[in-house]
Amino acid sequence: MTVRVTLISPASTAALRSARFEDASDLDARGLAAARAAAGALPATGRVLVSPSPRCRQTAQALGLGAPGEAPAGWAMGAWRGRTLDEVAAEQPDAVAGWLADPAAAPPGGESLAGLRDRVAGWLDTLADGGGRVLAVVEPELVRAAVVHALGGPATAFWRLDVPPLTATDLSGRAGRWNVRLGAGLGPDRGAGPDPV
Repeated sequence: MTVRVTLISPASTAALRSARFEDASDLDARGLAAARAAAGALPATGRVLVSPSPRCRQTAQALGLGAPGEAPAGWAMGAWRGRTLDEVAAEQPDAVAGWLADPAAAPPGGESLAGLRDRVAGWLDTLADGGGRVLAVVEPELVRAAVVHALGGPATAFWRLDVPPLTATDLSGRAGRWNVRLGAGLGPDRGAGPDPV
């Protein structure tokens, strides 16, 4: 059975614009306007899932996605939450260097990259069991982890992926095999993506 998963990254926030680790901020005016403008441009689906952060919930609402179920939460950054990488690196250079180099390293009180990747992989595998179409508004780091998992890449490939606000990444798969279509805009001309082989 094939599952088609469209992962939508949330619209912009002040935290995203200033490159801060997620701090539960709301969409800014530009992000809200962009999400509203994209309403109706997504494929019809039986399942809609949304990460619990305000920016994901507000994006889903602005897109007119109805009553969603819950998608996984974003990356738990522990003591670094709400701060920029530059701020943390100035105070804890060794911790930041270790976190960037070692997928098993985690921010104080947070989740490692390996833990995030495993959590997202488990979620995707659960979605694949159900088949059909799924539309999920999720944090950019979940999109990145999903792509790394789908491609069978090393955890460090995560650092080489960019996910712009309010873009779609399509995954399709069956029997543990995934195809990926990256960064489609949320316009009326978006294609349905590749069929799995």
